[in-house]
Amino acid sequence: MTTEEKKSLIDFPCDFPIKVMGHAQDGFAQAIVELLREFDAQFDAAKVEMRPSSSGKYLGLTVTVRAHSQAHLDDIYRKLTGHPMVKVVL
Repeated sequence: MTTEEKKSLIDFPCDFPIKVMGHAQDGFAQAIVELLREFDAQFDAAKVEMRPSSSGKYLGLTVTVRAHSQAHLDDIYRKLTGHPMVKVVL
């Protein structure tokens, strides 16, 4: 176990919820599912929670990923934030 892993407040591996927001457009949720399957081939698209904004302009997704380490989780966040359809990742 590395020093970085010892300092983490998260016990890995774990299921970790991430909120992803982008414009409500065709293919947004599918694009995010495909991205997450690069990190977890078993990612279950049926468990993605979708919430449109009150105006309907944006779509919020809550995805729960299986994170194996802090580095793995960081890689997922970097890939999500770099995706052109994504506006915010929390």
